[in-house]
Amino acid sequence: MRLNELSYAPGAKKQRKRVGRGIGSGLGKTAGRGHKGQKSRSGVAIKGFEGGQMPIYRRLPKRGFRLHAPKRFSEVSIGRIQELIDAGRLDAGQLIDEAALVAAGAVRRVKQGIRVLGNGEIKAKVNLKVAHASASAREAIEKAGGSVEMTYVRKKAAKEEA
Repeated sequence: MRLNELSYAPGAKKQRKRVGRGIGSGLGKTAGRGHKGQKSRSGVAIKGFEGGQMPIYRRLPKRGFRLHAPKRFSEVSIGRIQELIDAGRLDAGQLIDEAALVAAGAVRRVKQGIRVLGNGEIKAKVNLKVAHASASAREAIEKAGGSVEMTYVRKKAAKEEA
């Protein structure tokens, strides 16, 4: 095999269509665009236009609302915290905060805080300081004799308290 004998595999390289190159090419004159009108011109993009009919995005009712920048929490369950305590990677006697959970490998990164979920069981008496904890997680931790301090307070909840 020589350098001048190299070639692409069959079907790997496709010839581009050369439009508007005479009637014999099959793509001459109108170049496959039909006749006249806005769509036969270049640079036309009519998104959502339905030929004068009311477009579907205007016919359907508006529903719901989505935050453009919602809070993203890293999640960890109380069952996972108990596993780490049993393995000796977390000390139940000390305050368990977000830095301790990252160091123990419970979560990879904090994001905008850590949220504790109520999945699993917790037997150890722990003192947690996290961004948020679900109601079931708080109940389980307090039942085991521990406490939960939450650092993140929603604006709406803060207004109701005041």
